[in-house]
Amino acid sequence: MPDFSKKTLALTIIAGLALFSPCLSMSKPIASAKPEKLGMSSQRLERLDSVLQKMVDDGELPGAVVLVARHGQRAHLGVYGKQDIESSAPMSDKTIFRIASQTKAIVSVATMALQEEGKLLISDPVSKYLPEFANTLVAETNEAGEQVNVPAKRQITIRDLLTHTSGIGYGRASDPLWQEAGIDGWYFADRGEPIRETVRKLASLPFDSHPGEKFVYGYNTDILGALIEVASGLPLDALLTQKILDPLGMDDTHFYLPSEKEKRFSTVYSYSSDRGLKRGPDEGTMDAQGHYLDGPRVSFSGGAGLLSTANDYAVFLQMLLNEGEYEGTRILSRKSIELMTRNHLAEGVEFPWDRGTGFGLGFYVIEDLGRRGVTGSDGEYGWGGAYHSTYWVDPNEELVVVYFTQVRPADGLTDHGKLRALVHQAIVD
Repeated sequence: MPDFSKKTLALTIIAGLALFSPCLSMSKPIASAKPEKLGMSSQRLERLDSVLQKMVDDGELPGAVVLVARHGQRAHLGVYGKQDIESSAPMSDKTIFRIASQTKAIVSVATMALQEEGKLLISDPVSKYLPEFANTLVAETNEAGEQVNVPAKRQITIRDLLTHTSGIGYGRASDPLWQEAGIDGWYFADRGEPIRETVRKLASLPFDSHPGEKFVYGYNTDILGALIEVASGLPLDALLTQKILDPLGMDDTHFYLPSEKEKRFSTVYSYSSDRGLKRGPDEGTMDAQGHYLDGPRVSFSGGAGLLSTANDYAVFLQMLLNEGEYEGTRILSRKSIELMTRNHLAEGVEFPWDRGTGFGLGFYVIEDLGRRGVTGSDGEYGWGGAYHSTYWVDPNEELVVVYFTQVRPADGLTDHGKLRALVHQAIVD
Protein backbone atom coordinates (compact mmCIF):
# COMPACT_ATOMS: atom_id res chain seq x y z
CA MET A 1 0.00 0.00 0.00
CA PRO A 2 1.38 3.49 -0.87
CA ASP A 3 2.74 5.54 2.03
CA PHE A 4 0.00 8.18 2.23
CA SER A 5 0.20 10.88 4.90
CA LYS A 6 -2.96 11.33 6.98
CA LYS A 7 -3.65 14.65 5.22
CA THR A 8 -3.20 13.15 1.74
CA LEU A 9 -5.41 10.20 2.61
CA ALA A 10 -8.12 12.49 3.97
CA LEU A 11 -8.06 14.63 0.82
CA THR A 12 -8.20 11.53 -1.36
CA ILE A 13 -11.28 10.28 0.50
CA ILE A 14 -12.96 13.69 0.23
CA ALA A 15 -12.24 13.89 -3.50
CA GLY A 16 -13.61 10.39 -4.01
CA LEU A 17 -16.80 11.17 -2.13
CA ALA A 18 -17.22 14.38 -4.11
CA LEU A 19 -16.83 12.57 -7.39
CA PHE A 20 -19.12 9.65 -6.62
CA SER A 21 -21.78 11.15 -4.37
CA PRO A 22 -24.22 12.78 -6.81
CA CYS A 23 -26.77 10.11 -5.95
CA LEU A 24 -26.68 11.40 -2.33
CA SER A 25 -27.59 14.97 -3.33
CA MET A 26 -31.07 16.04 -4.24
CA SER A 27 -31.90 18.30 -7.14
CA LYS A 28 -33.52 21.50 -5.94
CA PRO A 29 -35.05 23.23 -8.99
CA ILE A 30 -36.57 26.66 -8.60
CA ALA A 31 -40.24 26.36 -7.69
CA SER A 32 -42.68 27.78 -10.23
CA ALA A 33 -45.50 30.28 -9.73
CA LYS A 34 -47.97 32.08 -11.96
CA PRO A 35 -46.27 35.04 -13.64
CA GLU A 36 -48.91 37.46 -12.34
CA LYS A 37 -47.97 36.61 -8.75
CA LEU A 38 -44.40 37.60 -9.62
CA GLY A 39 -45.21 40.87 -11.32
CA MET A 40 -45.05 39.51 -14.85
CA SER A 41 -47.68 39.09 -17.56
CA SER A 42 -48.51 35.65 -18.96
CA GLN A 43 -49.89 37.28 -22.08
CA ARG A 44 -46.73 39.30 -22.63
CA LEU A 45 -44.52 36.26 -22.03
CA GLU A 46 -46.34 34.59 -24.91
CA ARG A 47 -44.65 37.16 -27.15
CA LEU A 48 -41.29 35.71 -26.12
CA ASP A 49 -42.48 32.21 -26.99
CA SER A 50 -43.87 33.37 -30.33
CA VAL A 51 -40.66 35.12 -31.39
CA LEU A 52 -38.31 32.27 -30.43
CA GLN A 53 -40.61 29.64 -31.95
CA LYS A 54 -40.71 31.64 -35.19
CA MET A 55 -36.91 31.69 -35.27
CA VAL A 56 -36.99 27.89 -34.99
CA ASP A 57 -39.67 27.61 -37.67
CA ASP A 58 -37.70 29.93 -39.97
CA GLY A 59 -34.56 27.80 -39.65
CA GLU A 60 -32.55 30.31 -37.66
CA LEU A 61 -32.36 28.29 -34.44
CA PRO A 62 -32.29 24.50 -33.99
CA GLY A 63 -33.92 24.82 -30.59
CA ALA A 64 -33.58 26.67 -27.31
CA VAL A 65 -34.56 26.75 -23.65
CA VAL A 66 -35.27 29.95 -21.74
CA LEU A 67 -35.93 30.10 -18.00
CA VAL A 68 -37.08 33.28 -16.27
CA ALA A 69 -37.27 33.51 -12.48
CA ARG A 70 -38.45 36.48 -10.43
CA HIS A 71 -38.69 37.02 -6.68
CA GLY A 72 -37.17 33.59 -6.16
CA GLN A 73 -39.71 31.63 -8.20
CA ARG A 74 -39.84 30.49 -11.81
CA ALA A 75 -42.15 32.69 -13.83
CA HIS A 76 -41.57 31.13 -17.25
CA LEU A 77 -39.97 28.10 -18.88
CA GLY A 78 -39.92 28.11 -22.67
CA VAL A 79 -38.76 25.10 -24.68
CA TYR A 80 -38.51 25.33 -28.47
CA GLY A 81 -37.43 23.18 -31.41
CA LYS A 82 -35.07 20.22 -31.40
CA GLN A 83 -31.93 19.27 -29.50
CA ASP A 84 -31.02 17.28 -32.63
CA ILE A 85 -32.80 18.12 -35.89
CA GLU A 86 -31.70 15.07 -37.86
CA SER A 87 -33.08 12.56 -35.36
CA SER A 88 -36.06 14.80 -34.44
CA ALA A 89 -35.07 14.56 -30.76
CA PRO A 90 -37.12 17.30 -29.09
CA MET A 91 -35.59 20.03 -26.99
CA SER A 92 -36.38 19.64 -23.29
CA ASP A 93 -35.77 21.46 -20.03
CA LYS A 94 -33.57 18.45 -19.23
CA THR A 95 -31.42 18.89 -22.35
CA ILE A 96 -27.72 19.22 -21.52
CA PHE A 97 -25.73 22.03 -23.16
CA ARG A 98 -22.08 23.01 -23.49
CA ILE A 99 -22.04 26.17 -21.39
CA ALA A 100 -18.46 27.17 -22.35
CA SER A 101 -17.57 30.51 -20.70
CA GLN A 102 -20.51 30.30 -18.32
CA THR A 103 -18.16 27.92 -16.50
CA LYS A 104 -16.19 31.01 -15.43
CA ALA A 105 -18.79 32.20 -12.94
CA ILE A 106 -18.84 28.83 -11.17
CA VAL A 107 -15.05 28.72 -10.88
CA SER A 108 -15.04 32.31 -9.65
CA VAL A 109 -17.49 31.36 -6.88
CA ALA A 110 -15.28 28.41 -5.90
CA THR A 111 -12.32 30.79 -5.66
CA MET A 112 -14.24 33.09 -3.33
CA ALA A 113 -15.27 30.08 -1.24
CA LEU A 114 -11.59 29.23 -0.74
CA GLN A 115 -10.90 32.82 0.31
CA GLU A 116 -13.68 32.47 2.89
CA GLU A 117 -11.91 29.36 4.23
CA GLY A 118 -8.59 31.18 4.51
CA LYS A 119 -6.92 29.08 1.81
CA LEU A 120 -6.10 32.04 -0.42
CA LEU A 121 -6.55 35.79 -0.80
CA ILE A 122 -7.50 37.23 -4.16
CA SER A 123 -4.75 39.81 -3.63
CA ASP A 124 -2.17 36.98 -3.60
CA PRO A 125 0.26 36.72 -6.50
CA VAL A 126 -0.52 33.77 -8.75
CA SER A 127 3.08 32.59 -8.28
CA LYS A 128 2.35 31.75 -4.64
CA TYR A 129 0.41 28.73 -5.97
CA LEU A 130 1.83 28.39 -9.49
CA PRO A 131 5.54 29.30 -9.16
CA GLU A 132 6.12 29.42 -12.92
CA PHE A 133 4.18 32.73 -13.00
CA ALA A 134 6.79 34.56 -10.89
CA ASN A 135 8.44 36.10 -13.97
CA THR A 136 6.16 36.49 -16.98
CA LEU A 137 6.69 38.13 -20.36
CA VAL A 138 4.70 40.66 -22.38
CA ALA A 139 4.88 41.02 -26.17
CA GLU A 140 5.49 44.60 -27.26
CA THR A 141 6.28 46.19 -30.61
CA ASN A 142 9.49 48.20 -30.88
CA GLU A 143 10.16 51.23 -33.08
CA ALA A 144 11.17 48.96 -35.95
CA GLY A 145 7.79 47.21 -35.83
CA GLU A 146 9.29 44.02 -34.42
CA GLN A 147 7.88 42.01 -31.54
CA VAL A 148 10.04 42.06 -28.47
CA ASN A 149 9.26 40.15 -25.29
CA VAL A 150 9.82 42.20 -22.16
CA PRO A 151 9.43 41.36 -18.45
CA ALA A 152 6.00 42.16 -17.00
CA LYS A 153 5.95 45.29 -14.84
CA ARG A 154 4.56 43.36 -11.89
CA GLN A 155 3.32 39.92 -10.94
CA ILE A 156 -0.18 38.75 -11.83
CA THR A 157 -2.60 38.44 -8.91
CA ILE A 158 -5.63 36.20 -8.45
CA ARG A 159 -7.80 39.31 -8.73
CA ASP A 160 -6.24 40.00 -12.14
CA LEU A 161 -7.36 36.53 -13.25
CA LEU A 162 -10.89 37.05 -11.92
CA THR A 163 -11.22 40.38 -13.76
CA HIS A 164 -9.37 39.46 -16.99
CA THR A 165 -6.77 42.14 -16.37
CA SER A 166 -3.77 39.83 -16.23
CA GLY A 167 -2.94 40.62 -19.86
CA ILE A 168 -3.40 36.98 -20.92
CA GLY A 169 -5.56 36.53 -24.02
CA TYR A 170 -6.66 33.48 -25.97
CA GLY A 171 -3.30 32.92 -27.65
CA ARG A 172 -1.16 34.68 -30.22
CA ALA A 173 -1.61 32.55 -33.33
CA SER A 174 1.24 34.19 -35.29
CA ASP A 175 3.78 33.86 -32.46
CA PRO A 176 6.20 30.93 -32.93
CA LEU A 177 6.41 30.40 -29.17
CA TRP A 178 2.64 29.96 -28.94
CA GLN A 179 2.67 27.71 -31.99
CA GLU A 180 5.36 25.51 -30.47
CA ALA A 181 3.42 25.25 -27.19
CA GLY A 182 0.39 23.92 -29.09
CA ILE A 183 -2.11 26.06 -27.19
CA ASP A 184 -4.71 27.55 -29.50
CA GLY A 185 -8.31 28.44 -28.79
CA TRP A 186 -10.31 27.88 -25.62
CA TYR A 187 -11.36 24.26 -26.25
CA PHE A 188 -9.70 21.74 -23.90
CA ALA A 189 -11.98 18.68 -23.98
CA ASP A 190 -9.68 16.93 -26.47
CA ARG A 191 -6.46 17.49 -24.54
CA GLY A 192 -4.80 14.45 -23.03
CA GLU A 193 -3.05 16.31 -20.20
CA PRO A 194 -4.33 17.81 -16.94
CA ILE A 195 -5.06 21.52 -16.98
CA ARG A 196 -2.14 22.05 -14.58
CA GLU A 197 0.29 20.95 -17.30
CA THR A 198 -1.29 23.17 -19.95
CA VAL A 199 -1.13 26.14 -17.57
CA ARG A 200 2.53 25.37 -16.84
CA LYS A 201 3.25 25.79 -20.57
CA LEU A 202 1.20 29.00 -20.71
CA ALA A 203 3.34 30.69 -18.07
CA SER A 204 6.43 30.79 -20.31
CA LEU A 205 4.65 32.46 -23.25
CA PRO A 206 4.52 36.20 -24.05
CA PHE A 207 1.23 37.81 -23.05
CA ASP A 208 -0.76 40.64 -24.60
CA SER A 209 -0.38 43.39 -21.98
CA HIS A 210 1.05 44.19 -18.58
CA PRO A 211 -1.00 43.13 -15.55
CA GLY A 212 -3.70 45.58 -14.54
CA GLU A 213 -3.38 47.84 -17.58
CA LYS A 214 -6.02 46.41 -19.90
CA PHE A 215 -9.06 44.11 -20.05
CA VAL A 216 -7.88 41.13 -22.10
CA TYR A 217 -10.33 38.25 -22.34
CA GLY A 218 -8.55 34.92 -22.34
CA TYR A 219 -7.16 31.98 -20.39
CA ASN A 220 -7.48 33.71 -17.02
CA THR A 221 -10.10 31.38 -15.55
CA ASP A 222 -8.34 28.27 -16.87
CA ILE A 223 -5.26 29.41 -14.95
CA LEU A 224 -7.51 30.13 -11.98
CA GLY A 225 -8.87 26.58 -12.14
CA ALA A 226 -5.35 25.16 -11.92
CA LEU A 227 -4.54 27.55 -9.07
CA ILE A 228 -7.50 26.55 -6.93
CA GLU A 229 -6.61 22.89 -7.45
CA VAL A 230 -3.29 23.68 -5.74
CA ALA A 231 -4.87 25.85 -3.03
CA SER A 232 -7.52 23.26 -2.16
CA GLY A 233 -5.59 20.04 -2.73
CA LEU A 234 -8.42 18.73 -4.92
CA PRO A 235 -8.82 18.29 -8.69
CA LEU A 236 -11.11 20.94 -10.12
CA ASP A 237 -14.01 18.60 -10.86
CA ALA A 238 -14.03 17.31 -7.27
CA LEU A 239 -13.64 20.82 -5.85
CA LEU A 240 -16.61 22.22 -7.79
CA THR A 241 -18.70 19.19 -6.92
CA GLN A 242 -17.92 19.53 -3.23
CA LYS A 243 -18.28 23.31 -2.92
CA ILE A 244 -21.10 24.10 -5.36
CA LEU A 245 -22.68 21.36 -7.45
CA ASP A 246 -23.64 18.86 -4.76
CA PRO A 247 -24.77 21.45 -2.18
CA LEU A 248 -27.03 23.08 -4.78
CA GLY A 249 -28.26 19.79 -6.24
CA MET A 250 -26.80 20.60 -9.67
CA ASP A 251 -26.80 16.93 -10.66
CA ASP A 252 -26.68 17.56 -14.42
CA THR A 253 -23.57 19.76 -14.42
CA HIS A 254 -20.38 17.94 -15.48
CA PHE A 255 -17.06 18.47 -17.24
CA TYR A 256 -17.63 15.28 -19.24
CA LEU A 257 -20.97 13.66 -19.89
CA PRO A 258 -21.88 10.40 -18.10
CA SER A 259 -22.77 7.80 -20.71
CA GLU A 260 -26.30 7.36 -19.37
CA LYS A 261 -27.04 11.03 -20.17
CA GLU A 262 -25.85 10.91 -23.79
CA LYS A 263 -29.38 11.02 -25.22
CA ARG A 264 -29.96 14.38 -23.51
CA PHE A 265 -26.91 16.07 -25.10
CA SER A 266 -27.70 18.89 -27.51
CA THR A 267 -26.13 18.94 -30.97
CA VAL A 268 -24.08 21.92 -32.17
CA TYR A 269 -25.19 23.81 -35.29
CA SER A 270 -23.85 26.84 -37.13
CA TYR A 271 -25.83 29.71 -38.59
CA SER A 272 -25.22 32.50 -41.06
CA SER A 273 -27.73 34.55 -43.00
CA ASP A 274 -26.41 33.29 -46.35
CA ARG A 275 -25.95 29.58 -45.50
CA GLY A 276 -28.70 29.11 -42.95
CA LEU A 277 -28.53 26.48 -40.23
CA LYS A 278 -26.01 23.64 -40.63
CA ARG A 279 -25.05 20.74 -38.38
CA GLY A 280 -21.68 21.25 -36.72
CA PRO A 281 -18.71 18.93 -37.23
CA ASP A 282 -18.57 15.74 -35.21
CA GLU A 283 -14.88 15.50 -34.35
CA GLY A 284 -11.63 17.40 -34.20
CA THR A 285 -12.73 20.98 -33.52
CA MET A 286 -13.99 23.07 -30.65
CA ASP A 287 -17.49 22.41 -32.00
CA ALA A 288 -16.97 18.66 -31.67
CA GLN A 289 -19.75 16.44 -30.47
CA GLY A 290 -17.51 13.58 -29.42
CA HIS A 291 -14.85 14.82 -27.00
CA TYR A 292 -17.27 15.56 -24.16
CA LEU A 293 -18.44 11.97 -24.55
CA ASP A 294 -15.40 9.98 -25.63
CA GLY A 295 -12.45 12.29 -25.02
CA PRO A 296 -9.53 11.77 -22.62
CA ARG A 297 -11.55 13.23 -19.68
CA VAL A 298 -8.47 14.57 -17.91
CA SER A 299 -8.49 18.30 -18.72
CA PHE A 300 -10.86 20.27 -16.49
CA SER A 301 -11.17 23.67 -18.13
CA GLY A 302 -12.18 26.30 -15.59
CA GLY A 303 -12.68 28.77 -18.40
CA ALA A 304 -14.98 26.84 -20.70
CA GLY A 305 -15.35 23.17 -19.80
CA LEU A 306 -18.70 22.56 -18.11
CA LEU A 307 -21.94 21.08 -19.41
CA SER A 308 -25.23 21.93 -17.73
CA THR A 309 -29.00 22.38 -18.00
CA ALA A 310 -31.13 25.50 -17.77
CA ASN A 311 -32.56 24.28 -14.45
CA ASP A 312 -29.14 23.67 -12.90
CA TYR A 313 -27.69 26.97 -14.03
CA ALA A 314 -30.75 28.90 -12.87
CA VAL A 315 -30.30 27.44 -9.38
CA PHE A 316 -26.68 28.62 -9.37
CA LEU A 317 -27.73 32.14 -10.43
CA GLN A 318 -30.54 32.22 -7.89
CA MET A 319 -27.96 31.48 -5.22
CA LEU A 320 -26.00 34.55 -6.36
CA LEU A 321 -29.14 36.69 -6.36
CA ASN A 322 -29.95 35.41 -2.85
CA GLU A 323 -26.59 36.79 -1.68
CA GLY A 324 -24.90 33.41 -1.51
CA GLU A 325 -27.67 31.13 -0.22
CA TYR A 326 -30.22 28.80 -1.80
CA GLU A 327 -32.90 26.73 -0.08
CA GLY A 328 -31.11 26.82 3.26
CA THR A 329 -27.67 26.03 1.81
CA ARG A 330 -25.08 28.81 2.01
CA ILE A 331 -22.32 28.78 -0.61
CA LEU A 332 -20.86 32.26 -0.02
CA SER A 333 -21.35 35.13 2.39
CA ARG A 334 -23.29 38.24 1.48
CA LYS A 335 -20.06 40.26 1.57
CA SER A 336 -18.35 38.02 -0.98
CA ILE A 337 -21.29 38.43 -3.36
CA GLU A 338 -21.15 42.20 -2.88
CA LEU A 339 -17.48 42.18 -3.86
CA MET A 340 -18.02 39.93 -6.88
CA THR A 341 -20.81 42.08 -8.32
CA ARG A 342 -19.00 45.44 -8.27
CA ASN A 343 -16.93 46.85 -11.12
CA HIS A 344 -13.24 46.09 -10.48
CA LEU A 345 -11.73 47.69 -13.58
CA ALA A 346 -9.29 50.43 -12.63
CA GLU A 347 -9.73 53.99 -13.86
CA GLY A 348 -8.62 54.13 -17.47
CA VAL A 349 -9.23 50.40 -18.08
CA GLU A 350 -12.21 50.08 -20.43
CA PHE A 351 -14.50 47.14 -20.95
CA PRO A 352 -14.08 46.71 -24.73
CA TRP A 353 -17.50 45.47 -25.88
CA ASP A 354 -20.24 47.54 -24.23
CA ARG A 355 -20.27 51.14 -23.07
CA GLY A 356 -21.50 51.79 -19.55
CA THR A 357 -20.28 48.37 -18.47
CA GLY A 358 -17.55 47.22 -16.10
CA PHE A 359 -16.37 43.82 -14.97
CA GLY A 360 -16.65 42.15 -11.57
CA LEU A 361 -15.17 38.89 -10.34
CA GLY A 362 -16.37 36.63 -13.13
CA PHE A 363 -18.98 38.56 -15.15
CA TYR A 364 -19.87 41.96 -16.61
CA VAL A 365 -21.56 44.53 -14.38
CA ILE A 366 -23.76 47.33 -15.76
CA GLU A 367 -22.56 50.70 -14.47
CA ASP A 368 -24.57 53.11 -16.62
CA LEU A 369 -27.72 51.75 -18.25
CA GLY A 370 -28.17 54.76 -20.51
CA ARG A 371 -24.67 54.49 -21.94
CA ARG A 372 -25.13 50.77 -22.48
CA GLY A 373 -28.31 51.44 -24.42
CA VAL A 374 -30.33 48.27 -23.84
CA THR A 375 -33.06 47.39 -21.34
CA GLY A 376 -31.78 46.24 -17.98
CA SER A 377 -30.75 47.81 -14.68
CA ASP A 378 -27.68 49.40 -13.15
CA GLY A 379 -26.06 46.64 -11.10
CA GLU A 380 -27.16 43.83 -13.42
CA TYR A 381 -24.46 41.22 -14.01
CA GLY A 382 -24.08 38.34 -16.44
CA TRP A 383 -22.13 36.71 -19.26
CA GLY A 384 -22.54 34.09 -21.97
CA GLY A 385 -20.92 31.16 -23.72
CA ALA A 386 -19.31 30.44 -27.08
CA TYR A 387 -22.20 28.22 -28.18
CA HIS A 388 -24.52 31.27 -28.13
CA SER A 389 -25.89 30.88 -24.61
CA THR A 390 -26.39 33.82 -22.26
CA TYR A 391 -27.57 34.71 -18.77
CA TRP A 392 -28.10 37.70 -16.54
CA VAL A 393 -29.02 38.47 -12.94
CA ASP A 394 -30.82 41.72 -12.07
CA PRO A 395 -30.84 42.39 -8.30
CA ASN A 396 -33.06 45.48 -8.71
CA GLU A 397 -35.79 43.43 -10.37
CA GLU A 398 -34.97 40.21 -8.46
CA LEU A 399 -34.71 38.63 -11.89
CA VAL A 400 -32.74 35.63 -13.22
CA VAL A 401 -32.68 34.76 -16.93
CA VAL A 402 -31.00 31.70 -18.49
CA TYR A 403 -30.97 31.11 -22.26
CA PHE A 404 -29.41 28.01 -23.79
CA THR A 405 -29.01 27.05 -27.42
CA GLN A 406 -26.09 25.45 -29.32
CA VAL A 407 -25.12 27.55 -32.34
CA ARG A 408 -21.54 28.37 -33.31
CA PRO A 409 -20.96 30.58 -35.17
CA ALA A 410 -24.23 32.50 -34.91
CA ASP A 411 -23.63 35.21 -37.49
CA GLY A 412 -26.60 37.52 -37.93
CA LEU A 413 -28.83 36.05 -35.22
CA THR A 414 -30.89 38.59 -33.26
CA ASP A 415 -32.24 36.28 -30.57
CA HIS A 416 -30.16 37.70 -27.72
CA GLY A 417 -31.39 41.26 -28.22
CA LYS A 418 -34.98 40.14 -28.66
CA LEU A 419 -34.76 37.90 -25.59
CA ARG A 420 -33.72 40.84 -23.43
CA ALA A 421 -36.42 43.14 -24.78
CA LEU A 422 -39.15 40.52 -24.51
CA VAL A 423 -38.29 39.47 -20.97
CA HIS A 424 -38.30 43.05 -19.75
CA GLN A 425 -41.52 44.02 -21.52
CA ALA A 426 -43.26 41.22 -19.58
CA ILE A 427 -42.55 42.93 -16.23
CA VAL A 428 -45.78 44.72 -15.31
CA ASP A 429 -45.62 45.56 -11.62
